[in-house]
Amino acid sequence: MKHDFDVLIAGGGLNGPTLALALAQAGLQVAVVDPRPLAARSGDVFDGRAYALAVASVRLLGALGLWSGLAEDSQPIRQVKASQGQPGEGAAPFFLHFDSAETEEGPVGHMLEDRFLYRGLLAAMEGKVTHMPGVAVTDQAAGPAGVTVSLSDGRSLTARLLVGADGRRSGVAARAGIRRQGWDYGQTALVAAIDHARPHQGIAHQYFMSTGPLAILPLPGNRSSVVWSETNANARAIATLDDAGFLSVLRPRFGDFLGDISLAGPRFTYPLSLSLAERYAAPRVALVGDAAHGVHPIAGQGLNLGLRDVAALAEVVVEAARRGEDIGSELVLERYQGWRRFDATSLALGMDGVNRMFGTDNGLISAMRGLGMGLVTGIPGLRRGFMRQAAGLSVDPMPRLLTGRPL
Repeated sequence: MKHDFDVLIAGGGLNGPTLALALAQAGLQVAVVDPRPLAARSGDVFDGRAYALAVASVRLLGALGLWSGLAEDSQPIRQVKASQGQPGEGAAPFFLHFDSAETEEGPVGHMLEDRFLYRGLLAAMEGKVTHMPGVAVTDQAAGPAGVTVSLSDGRSLTARLLVGADGRRSGVAARAGIRRQGWDYGQTALVAAIDHARPHQGIAHQYFMSTGPLAILPLPGNRSSVVWSETNANARAIATLDDAGFLSVLRPRFGDFLGDISLAGPRFTYPLSLSLAERYAAPRVALVGDAAHGVHPIAGQGLNLGLRDVAALAEVVVEAARRGEDIGSELVLERYQGWRRFDATSLALGMDGVNRMFGTDNGLISAMRGLGMGLVTGIPGLRRGFMRQAAGLSVDPMPRLLTGRPL
């Protein structure tokens, strides 16, 4: 069977283009089908949306030749401080403290705005990847020799493998008969960028409150990204406030350690839930990113988890192609699923457990939480183990791209 492409990727967010670039650089013919128009993806106006890239994710971008062009727009995360508390009361006496000075890997991670990362991916794909913005996959049919994909513009394309990188409501997964499990957290994330009077020193802060966690993540300059989780009812009320009202509610939670604060861009809201695909593979289909696992934003691991999928799937597919195997065969895709499903599910459920553990005001549980955080901070070996986990360096076996080596 003659195919239009080796791999067709549905979804043009961040995971899809990153996977496409990795595969194309290894010599495969790849297309990315993205329902959003190009103008919606390639804007260059600051809107505050940013990602905490783990060390392993930065290495992946370096292996693809991207990081050298992105580094100057990033903000290194030099320390992470996490504590529990209540609005207006400040941090509890026991807290977690991770310092990059303790490791040989450099910064704990890097904050990078969405606009810079996506613009870098677009530029890198040019001439290597067939990019189809403003077009959606509407149907798919897997066969013994390939998969046929119908597009919203009337075209029909064939490929050896179809990858679903199309988010939590993945049409690719649904059409392949892959069911999902999960639950709603009853929380909504309020996301905004904040200007502040004092420098953040590259320190990321995570406050755990009974209504939901608040992350304050450093951006270049005297600016930080805020990811503030609240109960749905509280979030709806806060979202309707004007900017001054929003800041008046945020300030007691944010504290005054960075001086006066003001909004630096638009505000966004995102409902929070856990959504796990029961399988990561089906005949001629593989899932990556949120199509496989939608997680709570605690510790900012969503994109990093997706990039782990990208690194593993790219390695499995490229090695299979070099051996002359059918890259969309069940045998090849089972290797990918076996590599990724346990790690991703474990981390997703771990973050779910942390959110639940901190979502109670019970005095005994609060005391145990504080002692646990203090214990981790006080034992160097345990602390460094948590740091390696957060940096994405504990995956075993580690995909080559996550170590900075090309495929």
